[in-house]
Amino acid sequence: MLRPKILLFLTMIVSGTLAYGQTAEEKQLLKAVEDLRLAMISGNRQALDAIAADKLNYWHSSGKHEDKAAFIESLTSGKSDFLSINLSEQTINISGDVATVHHILSGETNDGGKPGTVRIGVLLVFQKQSGNWKLFARQAFKLPS
Repeated sequence: MLRPKILLFLTMIVSGTLAYGQTAEEKQLLKAVEDLRLAMISGNRQALDAIAADKLNYWHSSGKHEDKAAFIESLTSGKSDFLSINLSEQTINISGDVATVHHILSGETNDGGKPGTVRIGVLLVFQKQSGNWKLFARQAFKLPS
């Protein structure tokens, strides 16, 4: 009986440390990642414009490159249409006004009206601009089968 209580106590400590161990910068960065995820699903032009840096370099796993205007147009026109995006295995690293985020992106798509699924690795580079984290670069890559 004592063992389950100890295990529960240790689980609570670890969970609390993970939830509350983030710095203000990390929390702000994670909010920017979540804002990006939601903007990509909604295709909201204003939200996409707000999160993307003016000099955005956005690389797809196919090797296709988009600047900020093409990135926004693709998502708002339905050419690239995410119905859902789930992020896993996420890691972050902040160094001054630059941050990297790596994760696995899984989701459902409806690109140009054609249903599909996606599972790719993604490296995001954010830059702090006027007090906000802006997506400066993105490189997606195919994961091994």
